[in-house]
Amino acid sequence: AANAGEGLSEGILLIHNKLKGILEQKGLKAMESTGEAFDPEFHEALTEIPVPAEDMKGKIVDTIEQGYTLNDKIIRHAKVVVGK
Repeated sequence: AANAGEGLSEGILLIHNKLKGILEQKGLKAMESTGEAFDPEFHEALTEIPVPAEDMKGKIVDTIEQGYTLNDKIIRHAKVVVGK
């Protein structure tokens, strides 16, 4: 039974990677947000948290939900946590 579970998991991973590859070929890109400056054009701030370093203020410290662009148009804003 353990082997069947491993096989299923491996199969799902293969399908996921194949679909991801096809979508990337069509122009879908995941946004890299953590560590970047907060920009309301690309990001939706869900909350702000105090940060220990001054240089992290106004920057994204965590990504809650990945944002995506399709052919350079935003199709989902990244949901992020911003340092204050």
